[in-house]
Amino acid sequence: MSPKVRLVIVLSVVYIDMLGIGLAFPVLPRLIEQFEGGDISLASYIYGGLAAAYSAMQFLCAPLIGALSDRYGRRPVILLALAGMGVNYFLLAFAPSLWLFALGRMVAGAFGATFTAAGAYLADVTPPEKRAQSFGLIGAAFGFGFITGPALGGVLGGVDLRLPFVVAGCLSLVDFAFAFFALPESLAPENRKSLNLKYANPVGALREVGRYSSVLGLMVIFVLATFANRVAEMTWVLFTSYRFHWGPTETGWSLAAVGVMFVVGQGGLVRVVVPRIGERRAILLGLTVSAMTVTLYGIVPRGWMVFPVMVLAVFGWTIAQPAVQALMSRSVPANEQGLLQGALSSMMNLTSIVGPPIWTGLFAFFVSEQAPVVVPGAAFFAAAVVFVIALVLAHRWFAAAPVTAPLT
Repeated sequence: MSPKVRLVIVLSVVYIDMLGIGLAFPVLPRLIEQFEGGDISLASYIYGGLAAAYSAMQFLCAPLIGALSDRYGRRPVILLALAGMGVNYFLLAFAPSLWLFALGRMVAGAFGATFTAAGAYLADVTPPEKRAQSFGLIGAAFGFGFITGPALGGVLGGVDLRLPFVVAGCLSLVDFAFAFFALPESLAPENRKSLNLKYANPVGALREVGRYSSVLGLMVIFVLATFANRVAEMTWVLFTSYRFHWGPTETGWSLAAVGVMFVVGQGGLVRVVVPRIGERRAILLGLTVSAMTVTLYGIVPRGWMVFPVMVLAVFGWTIAQPAVQALMSRSVPANEQGLLQGALSSMMNLTSIVGPPIWTGLFAFFVSEQAPVVVPGAAFFAAAVVFVIALVLAHRWFAAAPVTAPLT
């Protein structure tokens, strides 16, 4: 089977998995509220806690999933994740109590491993010089699922709050069957690595990939930029409601536009820009544009102006992220791609844990009476500073690090 066909198959697996996750987005808060007898305030706290628990489970389990894929191959790990997610969705759909529902969300976090294994799979089947484009396609599949999943979930949730979980469970099991028959193994037996539990955790995985100095420097840049990029995700609804008086309709259209820009950027633009200018310049360009766009989000006086900024943002972290991943993947051998992707997934989920209270806290403080001056865009301005720090580190790292041949 050709690498292109395998690429299409694994991307379809990622998309269907993300579609299932997106189906649940619109109904989770309302279902928790139903469990709590309509107490919106208590349901909001529980929802936040479950979101953090989900990310924490992914943070803890991603390195183990990556290490297992290095030992036993990508295919069995992807199949296990899809089967586990399918069973979990049915548990969520029919959970009679909140504690069983919470258990289901934590199980979902533990099994949310298709992105880790898919990243390693694409590194296996893609030449080193084309990996940025492949990682961009994973992002595009993710973004397309983000667009279609919540929209479909909202329609299904209007019929019954538990129906999206039933549909997501069916999709995951269909995805499992599809992958079982269509997805071949990508990791050759000679490239497999013995399982060492010492490295199958976030700290151990970081120490292991930190043996490669090039990975360590890029990992710092990756974490800083990912953390800064969380600002819009965490504060968008709050910021646009306060600054522009947007309601659910305007917010929904803007989030759909973000998803479209993400798909266009990582699905198409990466394939044009990165081969022309190279990974290093793409990273510098992306960090520079990202610092500019979050600053513009914070200062634009009219709501319609955020849409031209979104177009500019396509050249930001959307371009730089797959370029960073590609450089890192070229710095480790074939039998450690899963370990690397697990460490990356853990770091991404760590930013999902620490990011929300920081970014929403900054917004909340600078629109409160306690603030010395009201600055609705304060969180965006702080994110711009973080992007600039990442940009400075990238300049210094690239100046000091020679271009080396990839490890394959």
